[in-house]
Amino acid sequence: MDTHLVIKIVHMSSLLLLIIAVLARAATLYFGVENQQPNPKGRKAYVALQHLAFTLVIGTGLILLFLNNFQVQPWFYAKVVLVIVMLSSLIKAYRQDASVLLIQRRAGVLISCVAFMAIIGIVMIKPTFG
Repeated sequence: MDTHLVIKIVHMSSLLLLIIAVLARAATLYFGVENQQPNPKGRKAYVALQHLAFTLVIGTGLILLFLNNFQVQPWFYAKVVLVIVMLSSLIKAYRQDASVLLIQRRAGVLISCVAFMAIIGIVMIKPTFG
């Protein structure tokens, strides 16, 4: 098997891991909530899983970008913007700050899930802009 295919498989597998991590961590906003904060049980494990998944996705994405000699399609830039939206909304949702309300946290997770679905849609459709 060639290197490009192996990296692509790892990238897609880490995306599946990221979906699982985001959904598992989102469940902490609905079950066992304490004082407008997510459920503290298993917090370190969920954070570690989510960080591992994001690291793998971004790392393998950069490797794939390098293997393609940094030649990308126009939809790639939309994907990058949506990844930034997803990251920033997850950061806001899980910030350890008592002033962030539970409804704001849930909205942040919803925004990140919509951005994630948009990324998957863009990758599947591969639209041409212009």
